[in-house]
Amino acid sequence: MPTKERTGYFVIQGLATSQDHYSTTPFQNYMKTALIALFTLCLLASRSSAQSYNTLWIPDTLSGKTFNLTIKDTLKQIIPGNQTITGGINSNFWGPTLFFTKGDTVRMNVLNKLNDSTTLHWHGMHLPAVMDGGPHQIIPPGTLWQPFWKVTNNAGLYWFHPHLHEKTEDQITKGIGGLIIVRDAVESALPLPRRYGIDDIPLVLTDRSFASSNQFSVVPYGDSMMTNGVLRAQYTVPAQVVRFRLLNAAIERSYNIGFSDGRTFYVITTDGGLLNAPVAVTRFLLSAGERVEILVNCTGQAGTTLDMKAYNSTLANAIPGGENFPGGPFANFLGKKDFNILRLTIGAQTSSPITAIPSSLTTNTFPSASSAALTRSLTLTDSTGVRSVTILGPNAFLINRRLFNIKFIDYQIPLNNTEIWELKSTSGFAHPFHIHDVQFYILTRNGAAAPNYEQGWKDVVLVKSNETVRFIAKFDDYADATHPFMYHCHISLHEDEGMMGQFVVTGTNTAVQDPSAPRPAEFSLMPNPTNDKLYINLPDATTEVYYVTVTNVNGRPLLMLPQPDLQSGIDVSSFAPGVYFVQLMDKRTKSVSIRKFIKQ
Repeated sequence: MPTKERTGYFVIQGLATSQDHYSTTPFQNYMKTALIALFTLCLLASRSSAQSYNTLWIPDTLSGKTFNLTIKDTLKQIIPGNQTITGGINSNFWGPTLFFTKGDTVRMNVLNKLNDSTTLHWHGMHLPAVMDGGPHQIIPPGTLWQPFWKVTNNAGLYWFHPHLHEKTEDQITKGIGGLIIVRDAVESALPLPRRYGIDDIPLVLTDRSFASSNQFSVVPYGDSMMTNGVLRAQYTVPAQVVRFRLLNAAIERSYNIGFSDGRTFYVITTDGGLLNAPVAVTRFLLSAGERVEILVNCTGQAGTTLDMKAYNSTLANAIPGGENFPGGPFANFLGKKDFNILRLTIGAQTSSPITAIPSSLTTNTFPSASSAALTRSLTLTDSTGVRSVTILGPNAFLINRRLFNIKFIDYQIPLNNTEIWELKSTSGFAHPFHIHDVQFYILTRNGAAAPNYEQGWKDVVLVKSNETVRFIAKFDDYADATHPFMYHCHISLHEDEGMMGQFVVTGTNTAVQDPSAPRPAEFSLMPNPTNDKLYINLPDATTEVYYVTVTNVNGRPLLMLPQPDLQSGIDVSSFAPGVYFVQLMDKRTKSVSIRKFIKQ
């Protein structure tokens, strides 16, 4: 097996076998004794080599109500030699951390400077479907997308990432994404660490494989752990209570979080905000797409070191990261092993430190099972004979026994419905199930209450092999019979290859005219010609605008404006002089009208 060591990480190349990752008996009799021994020798060799560490990078921050985000192709010097081709948002890998305040209306200026189309999904945020950034809100190269919404989420950790169907794994591998931290009055009143980068540390967990030219390989599992885009990361934290905000941004791997000295730490949030009280644990399994915030008490420990680790050697084979495939596209050096996430050096205490774990946090009110209007049963299954997928084929993972079809709406959910979703898995593998639009509460796992550290608001839940998970959610606000929300496995490969469905939330006033004869909305543009702002005049006061797209004479989109604020006008001041077109979509009929304007 060709193995190449580079300053403490491994590049494993040329692995091939007839053993497929997801065969019809995916997790039985798949390991060969000799190859296990070879992997063990590699691990021992790596541990015997001298270790060096790199300082953890802390993402920059943006705050306020308007956020400018440029998605671009970049280069980053990750390891010696050739630079790695990456992608980033306002930087050369990953993106800024956005600070939102609950109750604010935030406006996003998302400029796509990639060579490819993309989307940007606001993971975990409750917002209109047309602003959600799923597979339907495609941003072509060179286009500015301007969604906006009122922040109604509780204080917590959220994130944004590409969600272009069949390209999500590729674009996340490049490093495109970023964190969102929401603050609210409840969280702000608590005695919690919140000095960003000092005692409040964001940690983006992922792994990568590198080809011989130092380029990322687009694979489900990497051979090298990366924390905030850094290999062998280290950081100095103060001798007090430290808050870590963790995101699993990996393609597939779960991380069984713990510390090298076996210490207890305290879970204070789930995906959608605070738990009622901190929950003491020594391990926390974080699956792809999930977030968690933990408190670690380092008071009185100045001058010591410890490691945050992934204790994945103890994971079952059916948990992502618990397998150890000897070959094929899923073979990786970190499979079913314990490895470091972050080396921590405990330094001096800061002024006004937090030195105690609070006993309570908030009082959540969750919907009762009796309030549900209905129960929807979804199946997570394995399948054979599926020829349309590329890596998993002829095997595939399915939701409701069908591959994703972007033209098919799986569910139409009435506005304000409270529903129980019952996820029944007969799959031989665990899947992190994510739903857009709502936060949910887990009612049961296999008929029993969820563990205390899961008894909060969630938008991702790991459904294990042959497990049934029931959660409850209310679908309030944002009825939209045109743009669907998604639900899917958050393993990017599974999502890209069809383990996804979609739903719309429909209200009482969402009926449309006969689509065979829609009446285009009448409108005019003023002033025309223009130098600066362009205003839309609607003679019919009852007309509501659903979408405005501004194109050049060749039809290439330059601006995409979902449900725009017409009173503010459209800023075209940066356009070169010439002829352009405005495409206006009527909210009720979804018909499109086009008008020409001249930029002087």
